[in-house]
Amino acid sequence: MKILISNQSDVPLYQQIEDQLKDAILRQELKQGDLLPSIRTFANELRVSVLTVRRVYDDLEKEGFVLSQVGIGTFVNVGNAELLRDSRRRQVEEKMADLIQTAKTLDITKEELWQMLEILYEEGGRT
Repeated sequence: MKILISNQSDVPLYQQIEDQLKDAILRQELKQGDLLPSIRTFANELRVSVLTVRRVYDDLEKEGFVLSQVGIGTFVNVGNAELLRDSRRRQVEEKMADLIQTAKTLDITKEELWQMLEILYEEGGRT
């Protein structure tokens, strides 16, 4: 599992790490019961504070994505993955609703919008 963080991003470091771990769970790169690195080890690998990683693990545990066992470690818990998928779908739906409103304002037909969507989807979303 590769976590990439950027100090130039407006997104806080802990959120970047948390989002990437959730994505890894959704993609099944991390599976039920997988052991995550210790807080100290992960902090050293990412070159961030142990407090940052502790916050990530605490947040993920509160949301049900990991289970921590004192003295043993922190383990992936995929039980909340469907809730995350649904949340991501809602985000896409909200963006699509904005897109549709913009298209209507610009008198772009549904057919034109579909064509644009199909082309962009096939290209992998690159513009």
